[in-house]
Amino acid sequence: MKKYAGLVPLISLLAAFLIVPLIFMLLSSFQSDQTGTWTMTNYTEFFSNSYYYQAFFNSLLITMVSCILGLTGAMVLCICLLQLSEKTQEKITFVSNLAANFAGIPLAFSFIILLGNAGVMKLVMPSLQAFDLYSWWGLGLTYVYFQIPLGVLFLYPSMRELKKEWAEVSATLGTTAFYYWRKVALPFLRPSLITTFIILFANGMGTYETAYALTGSNVNLLTVRIASLVSGDVFAKPNMGSALAVLFGLMMITLMSIVGRKEKK
Repeated sequence: MKKYAGLVPLISLLAAFLIVPLIFMLLSSFQSDQTGTWTMTNYTEFFSNSYYYQAFFNSLLITMVSCILGLTGAMVLCICLLQLSEKTQEKITFVSNLAANFAGIPLAFSFIILLGNAGVMKLVMPSLQAFDLYSWWGLGLTYVYFQIPLGVLFLYPSMRELKKEWAEVSATLGTTAFYYWRKVALPFLRPSLITTFIILFANGMGTYETAYALTGSNVNLLTVRIASLVSGDVFAKPNMGSALAVLFGLMMITLMSIVGRKEKK
């Protein structure tokens, strides 16, 4: 037993901040907000009320689009980085790491200063007057902004492992650059690409502050809906919010399981 004594603090922290809250959330998702009795009403309401599954679909849509664009942008940025000197690469990755953590209310406020109704860029470039930051397009732009540096953070170390000799040998054998990327580079990077995609997906689905600061409740997203159910725009329904959070967790576990199985094959 002595050899496990050192794990007690870790297990205590996990239990206090992860396991116990998860258990309470799971249990409350099966309780009625009105009477407190055990019921499946919260889950049946999710499938019968279009407002809830629309929130799921909207979050899934904007997350998938931002993940694809973010991953593509991260790959292009990494390829460009690898053409620079080591010192320049270190400086740019340092800035990228800062940008990856620059999210939430500060990010929304920065975009409002730049592209809000009286934003600096709109004053300098009148052609941007038609762009509405507080719409789907504006929200998508902010999502892609924080997804790209986060993708660079996880993809850059793997991209550095690509050997220049592989591309040179491929070119010597008369193959095209497209063939090299399809047959050599992308298969080598596949585990990192999948892992990065999952991280970007979880990051996008869990985004709340930036979306709420820009659009409030105008765009029906899952995290905004859960927050409104817990805090209560009119009256609180925390147990319904717990049910949505459980479904969100199940979706993430399912996605990770599917990706993990395909990766093993």
